[in-house]
Amino acid sequence: MDILTSIRSSFADEYGDARQLFLAAATAAGASLTAWENPLRGPHGEPLTTDVAWLGPQDAGRVLVLISATHGVEGFCGSGVQVDWLAQDAARNLPADTAVLLVHALNCHGFAWWRRVTEEGCDLNRNFVDFDQPLPENPGHDELVDAFVPASLDDATLAAAEEKIAAWRAKHGEKAFQAARKAGQYKHQHSMFFGGTAPSRARQTLAGIVDAFKLGDRRMVSVIDVHTGLGPHGYGEPICGHRRGTVNLDRVLAMYGDSTGLPAEGASFSIPLNGTQGRFWEPRLGERYTYVALEYGTYDQERSRKNLRADHWLHAHRTFDWHDAEAQAIKRAIKWHYYPATDAWKEMVLWRSRQVIRQTIAGLERFG
Repeated sequence: MDILTSIRSSFADEYGDARQLFLAAATAAGASLTAWENPLRGPHGEPLTTDVAWLGPQDAGRVLVLISATHGVEGFCGSGVQVDWLAQDAARNLPADTAVLLVHALNCHGFAWWRRVTEEGCDLNRNFVDFDQPLPENPGHDELVDAFVPASLDDATLAAAEEKIAAWRAKHGEKAFQAARKAGQYKHQHSMFFGGTAPSRARQTLAGIVDAFKLGDRRMVSVIDVHTGLGPHGYGEPICGHRRGTVNLDRVLAMYGDSTGLPAEGASFSIPLNGTQGRFWEPRLGERYTYVALEYGTYDQERSRKNLRADHWLHAHRTFDWHDAEAQAIKRAIKWHYYPATDAWKEMVLWRSRQVIRQTIAGLERFG
């Protein structure tokens, strides 16, 4: 299917519709399907489910794992990527000894409620820490938490919050500010980039999927985790946390070349983060895996900060009706920030996803 046709059949505007598109595409491709149910409900009373599709031999030694909605609302993009790939001939003509595992709506609660976070208020991509060890500190976030998510969104409160942020930025610098804002924090549940106090339900779901499909026993696993919101508009950067000098990073660089983003080396649109999903896979697979977050750019980080501020305020400081005008304005803004649903943006997303998935499968053949 050509991309211009696919952009009209792969993407949805509600979680429930995205789920139905995914299930239909997986069934048509001949995938076996499994569901992990979340006991909570979406804003329209709809059931919430992480759906998993397996294509290829059950005993395949090489597995590509393609994940959507680690950051809930970003699932509108990731789901479209999955549905598009399932409709391609590549889904029916995998190399020998190779399988693909598609995890749709890992954070299904955030997907349905148009939030980045889980039902625990947890940023899932900061949740993959060892909670039996001392948790990372973020003193900058501690200082600024009331400015990041103030008690009110009235003009005077927002002006005071922006003044505090500007003074902190001037004193400590932009690099320190971005780390304070989004590297991950483990104290303030109502605030942004909260990594949790225990493994979230979505993290436990991922662990259950890994065990159910025996991924720890495979020769080689390559993970693509689809994200949005960082970098140039429409560009997809494969961001990698593997360390220099490891065979894991050598393989990633061979797969994606100079487009690979390396936050630890200052060569990425991302900064180094605490508790990302890459840390989840490392103890299970050691040198037998690669992991990248395929991050699609949308809009600038100041816009992101203000949209997140409003959404966290909405959920922290008031009980709201989903259909309330103020709530809907906040929700539409955050959804558009992480899913700018123009044909031009979708076309860039699908072109890049097809390339990265193809490169990954070729890498599995080469290294697995």
